[in-house]
Amino acid sequence: MAELSLIIFSLAIILFPISLLVFLAFIVRPHPIKVPIKNRHVFITGGSSGIGLALAQQAASEGAKVSILARNTCKLEEAKESIKLSTGRDVAIFSADVRDYVAVKKAVEEAGPIDVLVCNQGVFVPQELETQDVDEIKFMIDVNLTGTFHLIKAALPGMKNRVGRGPGSIAIMSSQAGQVGIYGYTAYSASKFGLKGLAEALQQEVIGENIHVSLIFPPDTETPGFAEENRRRPQLTSIIAASSGAMKAEEVAKKALNGVKSGNFIVPCNFEGFFLSIATAGLSPQRSFLMAFVEVIAAGILRVVGLCFQWNWYGSIEKFLRERK
Repeated sequence: MAELSLIIFSLAIILFPISLLVFLAFIVRPHPIKVPIKNRHVFITGGSSGIGLALAQQAASEGAKVSILARNTCKLEEAKESIKLSTGRDVAIFSADVRDYVAVKKAVEEAGPIDVLVCNQGVFVPQELETQDVDEIKFMIDVNLTGTFHLIKAALPGMKNRVGRGPGSIAIMSSQAGQVGIYGYTAYSASKFGLKGLAEALQQEVIGENIHVSLIFPPDTETPGFAEENRRRPQLTSIIAASSGAMKAEEVAKKALNGVKSGNFIVPCNFEGFFLSIATAGLSPQRSFLMAFVEVIAAGILRVVGLCFQWNWYGSIEKFLRERK
């Protein structure tokens, strides 16, 4: 009897993951998709420097027709020359402030129908909410969140009316601070957390048009503004975030573009981001039944890990406050 029970238990252990995989393969939505880049129009905001410029160079090197948008005309011209020099391809440049819907709409219409829209613009000013200027808070929300609404709303009519152009993509650049809140990132995290709700609802609205949404979560990235951001960081922010290293813009661009081409909804950029994406998957769509399997199996364990991180962070806060007093 004991031997039979052991056999049944062993079979259950073997069959459970197989049955779960089969079940997940049946239910995951949307279906897997590939989004081609070559000979297609890729429109990138924040394209004059940092991750946006690296994305433009990567897309151009893969044969895409690239347009970049930013505010500073001189920096756009410099970026255009840089891309031409490194890839041998011309790019179209457009100057507009993403906070100005009329200007954004004009630029998008001049650029022509877009196959892949990359909403990469972003500003980051770290500071505690109590001491941060209200205008800075509004600035971050207007650029990071409202600006993304402006871009997508302006581009959607042209993206929906593409004829015989295959699957389209809307890629939204969030941040690991859009997955977990950190001391000193109150306003920034709010602007980035909002992008997840935008992306999840938008994917349902545009899936019938063969448009696929990707939400990208880069960590700290070595960009022109990174050094200044570090100088502005509250001391506690630096203590809590000390374990998270920075990536190069080119590395983030490569990870991001590969995620877009694979049609992934959630696109992490490093090892830490991979685990964060599992821990915060929630009700996000998932195209890969294998990743869905990992999310289901690892969710409980990663919740424990997350609680350990919170214990460490709050311990650091308590220690800092005691020493300051």
